[in-house]
Amino acid sequence: MENKPGWRAISYILGNQIVERIATLGMMGNFMVFLLQFFNLGQVAAANLLGAWTGVSNLIPIIGACVADAYLGKFKTIAISSFGTLLGMVVLTLTAWVPQLHPPSCTSTEHCVPPTSSQLGFLILGLAWLALGTGGIGPCTIPFAIDQFDTTSSEGKKGVNRFFNWYYISQTIVTLISLTAIVYLENKSWVLAFGILSLLMSFSIIIFFVGASVYVYIPPEGTIFSGIAQVFVAAYKKHHLKIPVIEDEGLYYDPPVDAKTLLKMPLTKQLRCLNKAALIGDNEVNARGSVKNPWRLCSIQQVEEVKCLIKMLPIWASGILCLIPIVQQGTFPVSQALKMDRHLGAHFKLPAATYNAVSLITIGIFLPCFDIFIQPALAKVTKNEEGLTSLQKIVIGGICSVLTMLCAGLVEWRRRGVAISHGAPDGVAPMNAMWLAPQFVFLGLCEIFTLIGHFQFYSTESPEKMKSIGNSLQYLVMAFSIYVGTLMVNVVNQVTRKRGGIGWLNNDINAGRLDYYYFLVAGFAAMNLVYILLCVKRYHYKVVIVKAEVKDRP
Repeated sequence: MENKPGWRAISYILGNQIVERIATLGMMGNFMVFLLQFFNLGQVAAANLLGAWTGVSNLIPIIGACVADAYLGKFKTIAISSFGTLLGMVVLTLTAWVPQLHPPSCTSTEHCVPPTSSQLGFLILGLAWLALGTGGIGPCTIPFAIDQFDTTSSEGKKGVNRFFNWYYISQTIVTLISLTAIVYLENKSWVLAFGILSLLMSFSIIIFFVGASVYVYIPPEGTIFSGIAQVFVAAYKKHHLKIPVIEDEGLYYDPPVDAKTLLKMPLTKQLRCLNKAALIGDNEVNARGSVKNPWRLCSIQQVEEVKCLIKMLPIWASGILCLIPIVQQGTFPVSQALKMDRHLGAHFKLPAATYNAVSLITIGIFLPCFDIFIQPALAKVTKNEEGLTSLQKIVIGGICSVLTMLCAGLVEWRRRGVAISHGAPDGVAPMNAMWLAPQFVFLGLCEIFTLIGHFQFYSTESPEKMKSIGNSLQYLVMAFSIYVGTLMVNVVNQVTRKRGGIGWLNNDINAGRLDYYYFLVAGFAAMNLVYILLCVKRYHYKVVIVKAEVKDRP
């Protein structure tokens, strides 16, 4: 087996990711303000455009992952997508720079000229290239980084685990920079800010290519969906056959794996109905030992790879409700902060959105401590190199999701009571907004364990040839969380407003019952936690064979 470069290659990949994320997140983090104040879009139109872009950006990674695993490989997909991202950023920079590509400045709130169809079309073109680019980079970066480690060795597994922690730490730092320094620069000059961000994107591409001589490259496998379909078709054609009571491996088609496949998978008893696809029937193998019709007979490796994908789906679905507090942290908590005392000293007043930074600070402090102190201690106790398995992290993330919403509900219940009893004309409660900090601390812990747990789970449990596709599931679950969260808000708002009543999510949160909504989400999160525990209890980690040695993935 070839020597893997490990952290030598990771330094380039992490460097590329940090600079690339500063560029893309910096451009999109304050884009709502750009659409409202610079591009003269109305609030609904701007929200719809940004929401559509966010949804599409979380769906495109599935396509990017398929292209990477089947045709281009991870390196080429990241490289090409990076240029697509740069093109999108250049188009958006031109939108802000060239007067003909954006509407004139508003003379007053009543005299704002909306953008023309051509101006809007050019803006959407830039957003489309940006979505396509980020859709190719996102699902491939982590699998490409993991390719640089020898995951069959103890050191390689430790390296992968540390990479996950430091990758997320870097993303947190990037978010803080984007929401502070970059936003400040954009408020001074959109053209200057967008131009600098485009240059940063160019620099990230240079960093990525500098490491080209160090990287390990796993070649693509060609079309992979036909192999998946073949397993189902072959199993269906043989559904009338009975699985042998004593499963002699000689009854199943198990050819040697090709040189590119490092991890061979033995036949397992989970989802046994699919094992029929590998049962050798009469006249199905030729004299050379090859399959005559791949739609009637599949290899054990094929069958087990399909099983991996099926077994991952219940765990994937559990992330939808877990992530709702994360995707909604920029909405209702801001409304709460607006109705609380945000003064820091006698003269300084914090912006309402600033309190979201508590979750980022939590991540920035806890993750390095976890990586340096807690994880090694847990590794000694659990006898597991990772300290906590990916599924254990997902369970802890589910617990933190429940605690986040319970804490938010209790604080809102108290805030609303104080505001009503105080009766201030502006509805602000004489209660310090730092009471929101505990829910953001739990939210930060929820992000750490849920997102890192899912990333780690997809990366280790995905079939070897489908790492990018497995990793893209994280983006898909984020998209579903956004849509399910939006649906939940709309349903709650409609149901609680029936018969002329005041809805829980009324614009005046003192009149509404936001605390009830938080408790409702906490209830769903608690049911989801029970579902996660059931899934974890029934889940069997992937078994692989490395150089004739069977290893159960931790």
